[in-house]
Amino acid sequence: MGNKFEALLSKSNSTSPTSTFRSTSSQALQGQSSSSSSDINGEYATIIEGLKKIYNNKIKPLETTYNFESFHSQPLTDSDIEAKPIVLLMGQYSTGKTTFIKYLLGKEYPESHIGVEPTTDRFVAVMNSVEDRVIPGNAAAVNAQLPFRGLNKFGQAFLSKFQVSQLPSPELENMTIIDTPGILAGDKQRIDRGYDFTSVIEYFAERADLILLLFDAHKLDISNEFKMAIHSLKGQAEKVKVLLNKADMVDEQQLMRVYGALMWSLGKVVQTPEVMRVYLCSFWSEKPPNVFEDCRTLIEAEQNDLLKSMRELPRNAIIRKINEIVKRARLAKVHAYIIGHLKKEMPAMFRKQSKQNELINRLDKEFITIMQRHQLAPGDFPNVERFKQGLRLHKFENFHSLKPNILERAEDALANDLPKLMAKFPQGNRALLPGERNPFEGSEPSYLDSELPPSYWEFSSVDKASVMPQFNSLHPVDGKVSGASVRPVLMETGLSNDILKKVWNLADWDNDGYMDADQFAVAMHLCKGVLSGGELPDELPKSMVPNRKV
Repeated sequence: MGNKFEALLSKSNSTSPTSTFRSTSSQALQGQSSSSSSDINGEYATIIEGLKKIYNNKIKPLETTYNFESFHSQPLTDSDIEAKPIVLLMGQYSTGKTTFIKYLLGKEYPESHIGVEPTTDRFVAVMNSVEDRVIPGNAAAVNAQLPFRGLNKFGQAFLSKFQVSQLPSPELENMTIIDTPGILAGDKQRIDRGYDFTSVIEYFAERADLILLLFDAHKLDISNEFKMAIHSLKGQAEKVKVLLNKADMVDEQQLMRVYGALMWSLGKVVQTPEVMRVYLCSFWSEKPPNVFEDCRTLIEAEQNDLLKSMRELPRNAIIRKINEIVKRARLAKVHAYIIGHLKKEMPAMFRKQSKQNELINRLDKEFITIMQRHQLAPGDFPNVERFKQGLRLHKFENFHSLKPNILERAEDALANDLPKLMAKFPQGNRALLPGERNPFEGSEPSYLDSELPPSYWEFSSVDKASVMPQFNSLHPVDGKVSGASVRPVLMETGLSNDILKKVWNLADWDNDGYMDADQFAVAMHLCKGVLSGGELPDELPKSMVPNRKV
């Protein structure tokens, strides 16, 4: 606790919903799912391939040469790097983790269970597939197509409590959701799970792109097991968000008190100076009749923010993969210097064991020597006590000496290859000024007076499939196309500028100046209606907005 290196490291770190809402807010997440999965793969495929090449050729050899796996984590596989963004859900039982997934997907995943008791007794990876099926943990851990081979290290006790649940869902085309067992409280937390729960959480947290801690408005206590699980998220703070679920089960005044109590509880557990982002939400599979509506606007706005952050995961996940590999390369470089130094300090023939014990006992001083000799940052060094435990399992005489060529390749990856890869990153859509959001600023008014059947104003009447080739030909970015790209297509209908202006205003329901595949299909549907003699409504019927979750 009180050694010099830990003190130096510490010093370095210190400086450094209603049905209407479900229809409209869910577009914030699924807006790019059906069309943009291929777009995302197309945009970032070269970056992913480049990342795999850099890791396999320049960073992985450094890890394997110096036993990085024994002290940190297993080498990454191609499926790990290619994996879709992962959303990790954590929380005590009955806080709504599985219900949240059901809300997003619009249906239950295979073998899911929802109840007030601890119903989810295993880790479940919810993934997209062409049909409903369940892959048991042992089979999933040996499947090279799935990013779960690293779970083998937790053994049979854990793998028997892990499964992959697959189902066809556009919401899962760009992400994987990890549902976790309800964290136990009270006497229940003394029950042995049979595996190291905290280590498994740490494994998934390292690979997750978003970590959601779920709390119930009536269940704010943090048990010892939950506290240890939160502590295992150290180093992943930028991924962690808090979801206060069932916020409409209390009135406005009580909600303010609940929020304050939650922040107070978290403040005792999360040792960071920054305030964690808390989303006040209410996800129900069936909304009970006794909910309070006085904070509905706030809750809907918070849910929109959460869904928006999840929508941005596919793009941000590529950046995070590069960031994680940079972090991993820095750790591997420091690890190599440590192992090479310990090997160099060993005697050639006699007193090997006593010298090894001496080096382990004064490891904090050896860390300082290595840091100063190679000008390394204290924050890149591992925890001293934890590293000592790993060293006791090895014989230093079997370690490899420093190999400059391997280190130079890793240095080249950090200094040149990875920055060049970041420079190839596709640019997103810029925010448009209000005057730029409608490409039709026309003149002559023209409206037609004829009624269309009521069914015409249902999204199910929109022939989306027929316009998808046209949409994809406009080369969408992040699943959206700009008004400048759509304008020529709409102009081909022969309708006047004033009508097309109104078509755009109706179809661009989020008023961002861009259209996703659904909005484009609705715009073409509206043009078709006008050409058939119909009249455009003043407001787009809610039934025309697709009922989407993710």
